[in-house]
Amino acid sequence: MLGHRHREETTIETDGLTLRTGVEIELLAPAGSDRQALADVLAARSGGAVRRSFHTDSEPSAVPGVGVFRHLSPAFDVVDWRGRPLARLVDDITIEADLVPVPGRRDLPGHRGWYRVLCDDPRLLRLVERHVDPHASLADVLRPVADLFGATLDVFPGAARVNDATGASIAVAMALPPGRERPCEVVTPPLERAHARALENLLAPARDLGFTVPHEAAVHVHVDGAPFRRPGTFANLVRLFAHWREPLWEALGTNPACRRLAPLPDALVDLVERDRAATPEAWAQLQRDARAVGLTKYADVNLTQLVAARPVRDTVEVRVLPGSIDGHDVVRRAGLVERLLLRCLDARPVPRPDAAAAHDAPGALDALAGAHRAVTR
Repeated sequence: MLGHRHREETTIETDGLTLRTGVEIELLAPAGSDRQALADVLAARSGGAVRRSFHTDSEPSAVPGVGVFRHLSPAFDVVDWRGRPLARLVDDITIEADLVPVPGRRDLPGHRGWYRVLCDDPRLLRLVERHVDPHASLADVLRPVADLFGATLDVFPGAARVNDATGASIAVAMALPPGRERPCEVVTPPLERAHARALENLLAPARDLGFTVPHEAAVHVHVDGAPFRRPGTFANLVRLFAHWREPLWEALGTNPACRRLAPLPDALVDLVERDRAATPEAWAQLQRDARAVGLTKYADVNLTQLVAARPVRDTVEVRVLPGSIDGHDVVRRAGLVERLLLRCLDARPVPRPDAAAAHDAPGALDALAGAHRAVTR
């Protein structure tokens, strides 16, 4: 384990989680294993089943003129004996450092026949996903797409392709790169009670199978977004994650190797300090203004769904918790995050940290979070 993964010297007091919370935990399967192995064990222990599906993600493109490739990769949805969701296990393309080939071992692409479906247009990819079967072989998976477009399916060793009548690419299926079966992001449904127990039911089997915390790992927590869709509470969220960034990283033990973290845009910080009435009209204007400043999900806190005209997932996503494979550790850190989010619901503006925060970040954040409880008693 790397030093940043467990910061036992940092003490974070917590009363446990009270909010409905979804959790995403990034793990790494041992060499030779994969995320399906964990899915199968979780299903067997719950008397449930595994349902194969696709996970959508994006990555920078090496093809000239194409900025981003979007792709579908193998995902596994685990349900219990009643058909209730337990977890979804997916790839995470930010996990790379631990996938370096082991000297003397030849890792081949297409582990278990797995592949990715790539496309350079998000609308086309959504259409492709509606028509393809996640259980199909690489050679056959794009056949329905070819039929849909009246095109020819071209099959090669380790790849398949569909172009339209003009030769423009619609979609390509390619054997999964070696090692990409090992990253395993465990995505929970919203948890309403006994959060640590629910996480341990997922993580204890992972530990037994030899799963570990990857070098770039993070834990993300999602809470319901509705209470934060007001000018004052949204402004407090921005103040918390903008002004308290360094104390938060120190107190939570944020992984400096974690990718896709960033401070909130300065323009957003300036935007929320403008006087606004607490009205639906003022909130609608703030949403439009916030969308215009270049807000993205790849920040310490993902606020994009709060300001989206059509939110896909109605949550606030906090992305700065460090990687972990211990449910109690995750809940301990998430407890501080929850109390700080509750403080953001207060009408009083979240203050800037004082000089003491530089010497005792956990204590300063605990005092900030405790101010909420003092007011609400």
